[in-house]
Formats: sequence, C-alpha cells, structure tokens
Amino acid sequence: MQGEIRKMKTTLDDNNNANYSLPLYNSDEQTYQYLDIQSLIGKEISFHFTGTIRCTSCTKKVRKTYLGGYCFDCFQTAPEASECVIRPELCRGHLGEGRDAAWEDQNHNQPHIVYLTANDVIKVGVTRATQVPTRWIDQGAAHAIKLAETPYRQLAGEIEVALKSEFSDKTNWRKMLKNELDPALDLVETKWQIEEWLPDDLRQFMSEDDEITTINYPVLEFPQKVSSINIEKTKEVSARLLGIKGQYLIFEGNKVWNVRSHAGYELHFSI
Repeated sequence: MQGEIRKMKTTLDDNNNANYSLPLYNSDEQTYQYLDIQSLIGKEISFHFTGTIRCTSCTKKVRKTYLGGYCFDCFQTAPEASECVIRPELCRGHLGEGRDAAWEDQNHNQPHIVYLTANDVIKVGVTRATQVPTRWIDQGAAHAIKLAETPYRQLAGEIEVALKSEFSDKTNWRKMLKNELDPALDLVETKWQIEEWLPDDLRQFMSEDDEITTINYPVLEFPQKVSSINIEKTKEVSARLLGIKGQYLIFEGNKVWNVRSHAGYELHFSI
C-alpha cells in the first residue's frame, strides 16, 4: 500500500481499548486507503519514504511542512492552522470572526471540553466536545476526566490559561512512550481543588461528570529508552512493530516514529 499519511484514526471500545487505523491519501485520485496498522503489531513491517511531501490542505508538492502538514501558504491562511488552534484563548469564532467564519462556526463556535489527563503528571487541555475521547488517545493519556464544559472554544482557552501556572499543557512524549505513570495522581480530587482556584465567571462551567476514562493501548513492549526515527534521513524502516500509543508507532530496538508530525509524507508499506 502506498499513499500520503494522515493522523491515525482512533476509537475506544467498550473495554477501554484504543484501536487504530492509518489513513493513506492519494492526492491525484482524491481517495483514501486505510491500513489496519493495529493488526500488524508483533509482525515485521517495512515502509519507505518516496521523497514526495504534499500539503494536507491544498495537496501541492512541498519540500517541508508546517504545523504537521501544511505548506507555508496554507499555514498562513488555512483556518485549520489558525493560531487559536494552539492557543484557544485567542479564538474569535464565537464573534463570527477568523480566517474562515463558516469553518470557525462549525468547529470552534461549538461546545468544548477542558480536561485533565494523567500519566507521570497531571496535564490540562482543551478539545471540541465531539473529539472526546479521540483527543485523549492522540495524546497517549493513561487516564482522563472532564473538568469543564463551555459553549465555545475561547472560554475553554481562558480556563486553560488560568491553570497554566499549576499544570502543563504539554505532554512529555518520551515518558508517555515509556509508560512512566504516577499511580498516586488523583484526578477527581485535583478537579475539585481547581474549582476553588477559578474565578466566578469561569467556575460556572465546571463539569459535574466525575467519570475517569482509563485507556489501554495496544503495546506488547514499551521502550526502555526512546530513539526517534528520522524518515528523511533513513528513508526506509524495516522492523518488528511492538505497539502503538498516542500517535506513535513503537518498534523493536527502542525506536519510535511520530505519525502525526509526518502528515503529507508519501510512504510505501509492505509486510
């Protein structure tokens, strides 16, 4: 199978097991194939980089991408690459403003969740309500809980900013991949401590839902240390796939590869 890769599609089944498939896009035919990457865990797989990179928005060929898949022009103009994607407190979609008002209305002027996740530390994050639990899986969270529910993105961003002095909004991807967890972390207790810290205008959005979602990832063996694969230098990878966590493939020999950061790269897979 060959195509331009996209972020892996994820679902969570009734037993809280994360499931993955890898989209491969053909820009010329405007069609997708889906590689059942999860079924290949435990097997040796090979893939090589053809040398072609295409923008995931306009599909033109480029030498490098920005923000995980965009050419420079789309990085500057596409609504999916707006600054408020990274910094939701800057979002203006609820005011009918933004790079594309219709896109903002459909994606950012919608209910959002502020959440807490736990691995080695507790982290705060923001996502559209329809992206739960997908966002948690993409980040490789071991446990997650809803903190607040807001009617649009900018308010969720304000809550996240209010907590940044106490909680990180970044995942330590190396510790996540090594499955370094702190069992003493208490998401429910932390959540209701946070309520006391928030100003009144933000406290009103606290969620009453205290359910903790625990996510199990399809991994045979976690790496003891982490060595990231640079596909542009190596060109080809041939190794036994040991698991998938977050948006990373884990291979034997402590090798890992970030799928999401290579969106738009054309790869050829063989088994």
